[in-house]
Amino acid sequence: MTALPSVSYSITVRLEVPAGGSTVSKLTTAVEQAGGLVTALDVTASGHERLRIDVTCAAADTEHAGRLVEAMRAVPGVEIARVSDRTFLMHLGGKISMEAKHPIRNRDDLSMIYTPGVARVCLAIANNPEDARRLTIKRNSVAVVTDGSAVLGLGNIGPKAALPVMEGKAALFKRFAGIDAWPLCLDTQDPDEIVSIVKAIAPGFAGINLEDISAPRCFEIEARLREELDIPVFHDDQHGTAVVVLGALYNALRVVGKDISNVRVVMSGAGAAGTAILKLLLAAGVKDTCVADIGGVIHPERDGLSPELRWIAENTNAAKYSGDLKGALAGADVFIGVSAPNILTGADIATMNDDAIVFALANPVPEVDPAEAGEHAAVVATGRSDFPNQINNVLVFPGVFRGLLDAQSSKVSIQMELAAAKALAGVVTDEELNATYIVPSVFHPEVHNMVAHAVRDAAGGKAPAHENFPDDSPGL
Repeated sequence: MTALPSVSYSITVRLEVPAGGSTVSKLTTAVEQAGGLVTALDVTASGHERLRIDVTCAAADTEHAGRLVEAMRAVPGVEIARVSDRTFLMHLGGKISMEAKHPIRNRDDLSMIYTPGVARVCLAIANNPEDARRLTIKRNSVAVVTDGSAVLGLGNIGPKAALPVMEGKAALFKRFAGIDAWPLCLDTQDPDEIVSIVKAIAPGFAGINLEDISAPRCFEIEARLREELDIPVFHDDQHGTAVVVLGALYNALRVVGKDISNVRVVMSGAGAAGTAILKLLLAAGVKDTCVADIGGVIHPERDGLSPELRWIAENTNAAKYSGDLKGALAGADVFIGVSAPNILTGADIATMNDDAIVFALANPVPEVDPAEAGEHAAVVATGRSDFPNQINNVLVFPGVFRGLLDAQSSKVSIQMELAAAKALAGVVTDEELNATYIVPSVFHPEVHNMVAHAVRDAAGGKAPAHENFPDDSPGL
């Protein structure tokens, strides 16, 4: 599939053109003929002879952005002054910052916020460690932890290169759930060291969000931390993806009029996300599943199965099918891909049952071209923002953690994940539901609240008191 212009590759070009005439219209024509999209054109200075203009346009990738600049440069009378990449500008100096909740205006403020007054609060917590949740930032803090080993679709790029993603994650926590999240990029990929470090920093946090840690190490790290910590540990690449997929599937099944317990589901991808999706689907009532990876369909007789793949073999593929993904797809009701680009064609989707559902989530290029899939499937979803039905983790992880923190939960359970998926699906009303709208927008005003409430209720928590009017006042 051909990449389309995207705001991710938008540039602003400052240039000068002759005043009057048709140069400005020639500029926009040149960009459009080169495959770009002009999104803004601002005159920043004007004189009798020349105009200074900022032209903002979207490109398909970095190379394409360069071609757009050259197309503008080729217009007679145009002088290029500066080219700015808008994405890089947004990241200059980082995307998040710390700020104090109370002003420090005088000695009285200083004495209460810091010494000597703070010592009273320290002693209160020493006498009752649970007071840390109410008297410190711990009550609303999540650590976003990575080792940089599986960042987005970029692979093992290390902790420094992973930091922009973790900053972005922290910004999303704050924007959509009011949570203070802190990026922690660890310069080790040893599971023992990662577990040790996270345990050591855990007292300052009410939750741990593991992010972009490669499989199969991520399974061990999460399992050990869940066992050894008294705060919830959530690997978003696994469970966040699984919750959004299940929520979207609930609504896709509503569209086609099928029951989750009666459909045949074929999956491509048995890594962190695929395994978590599978486990949540089984918990939700899916009975007929088949999973394929790069070695073909997973079955008990396949050589060299890891413990994780062995579990999949023992809990799926009751028919013991041993062929490839395309063969497994014939007669399926649902395809879910979290694997690799362009491994299927429209002809493969045509072999599925009537009213098929296709979730092709490989990013940026899906397992099958969405347009081709749409010719044969009733519902198509991707991980991309430029197609309908984007399956995006940001739909759930802020609300999940908001619910966990409000409930002061010590763990994350499969029941909480099921509740979050049902809440996400329920945001889309019967009047709104259709084949191109099975998940709400991330900017929907209720999506994060509904997910948070569902998780909090499943965790057995109560509605939180307003932070300025707590139920009691420790230390008084």
